[in-house]
Amino acid sequence: MAKSRGARRTVAEETFEVMRRFGVDRIFGNPGSTEMSWFRHWPDDLGYVLCLQEASVVAMAEGYAIRSGKPGMVNLHSAAGIGNGMASIMTAWRNQSPLVITAGNQARALLPVDPYLGQIYPTEFPKPYVKWADMPARGADVPGALARAFLTAMTPPCGPAFVTIPSDDWEAEAEPVLEHTVAPGLGADPAAIADFAKVLAGAKHPAIVLGQEVDRDGAGPGAVRLAEKLKAAVYVAPWASRCCFPEEHPLFQGYLAASREHVRETLDGHDVVLVIGAQVFTYHVWTPGPYLSEGTTLLHITENPTHAFSAPLGASVIASAGNAIRALTDALTTTVGTAPKPRAKPATVDSDAKPMQGAYALKVLREMVPPDSPVFEEVPSFRETFRDQFRIAAPGLYYNGFSGGLGWALPASVGGALATPDRKTVAVLGDGSMMYSIQALWTAAQQRAPLTVIVINNGEYGAMKSFATLFDIPAFPAPIQHSLDLPRLDFPALATSMGVPAMQADEPSILPDMLEQAMADPGPVLIDVHVEPLRGVGPL
Repeated sequence: MAKSRGARRTVAEETFEVMRRFGVDRIFGNPGSTEMSWFRHWPDDLGYVLCLQEASVVAMAEGYAIRSGKPGMVNLHSAAGIGNGMASIMTAWRNQSPLVITAGNQARALLPVDPYLGQIYPTEFPKPYVKWADMPARGADVPGALARAFLTAMTPPCGPAFVTIPSDDWEAEAEPVLEHTVAPGLGADPAAIADFAKVLAGAKHPAIVLGQEVDRDGAGPGAVRLAEKLKAAVYVAPWASRCCFPEEHPLFQGYLAASREHVRETLDGHDVVLVIGAQVFTYHVWTPGPYLSEGTTLLHITENPTHAFSAPLGASVIASAGNAIRALTDALTTTVGTAPKPRAKPATVDSDAKPMQGAYALKVLREMVPPDSPVFEEVPSFRETFRDQFRIAAPGLYYNGFSGGLGWALPASVGGALATPDRKTVAVLGDGSMMYSIQALWTAAQQRAPLTVIVINNGEYGAMKSFATLFDIPAFPAPIQHSLDLPRLDFPALATSMGVPAMQADEPSILPDMLEQAMADPGPVLIDVHVEPLRGVGPL
């Protein structure tokens, strides 16, 4: 029967209308029984991307959000599904990516008797790794809660927002959700910018340290203009999850490692250090000593109040990177400083070495991947080599997970590839990283994602072995040492079983042809690249 004029929509219908307002065209999910009522009302214009494990669901939605510029929409099963997704929820929170996460719950009439699949303290479960969490008091208020979740997730500092929805809410009559927008940019305080400009104008050897907020705000070109006006040496902050500056630019000096000693020594000689869009600083390994050399002035711009409040020294301004960079560039009336020497060229590699060098594989990959291809990276054992050989041409093209966990990059790359089907996305992963979320290959095959997956396979848990050197551990106990030697897992067989064509490169001469073939294929392809075991100390 047709609805009477002025009749209210159901919660499901109003929810889909809210999602359309925020540009949602697909949902990434792994549903269960508590979500079934929602599907009864599913519209034809809304896609659903099924993933086979919840951590991959969340990471895939984040990759889509990163590359599309839209909020990622996630549909998880009740309590157990949230638990499985928590590692990727934490990564999205650390990456400051806008996600709206829904999870089913049991029918409201069942909740008082602690039912199977019911959530205990449902809004507490995902905290503190969501910006806001809610289970509306009435089913009628679910669409309004989701509208608030979108605005919360998309307002800097961005991050996940969570709404849990009892299974019987979808059929209820909805409270209409009126149009409401929020302008997300944080303007820079003019007096503070004037003070920063005055300090920078007097600098002789300034440095700029850029973090992921710069790329997320689309402020990379502005950062180049500011750096050129200052003639400043440019570094990327420790553990930054995005490319913030063209890595072949003559002012670019490389990445800071995540130790106080390395940051201090690298920035020694710079009289003013301007940190934009990052924490001051993200450390991994404890080293003693001062944060910066004596006489160095630190200026800090971030959209994240927590990062401003936790900075151990200097002066912080809370502002969006783009707004602050524009204001600061306009406030500087003359060119400042002396340009540093350019960064060293990539290290020479042996193209004939057998087994293949990881550096050679990454060099060939850089030569054959188009400069505008998005790259998702998770090779912690080879990260320093990756940064040396695979230099990123421009901001907006490189991503990794900021949480320290593994398993993010493969599903995130699938989501990223779905967001930009006009170009080939590349995922560069270690063999250990692949095993955390390999089921994402199935979704890549089902969706025909334009994705090339490169596995840098050294047959070992190389990061742990390198950390033994870093922490001065002469040898692991025998059971641990044995477990760090991984067998040569058959990734082509695993990929093929899930519908992804695959190849194996076990000597240097065949790698270029395989890469050419993979990059020309419009769908997903995996190349398992066998390289020599790691030597030396890995990254901090």
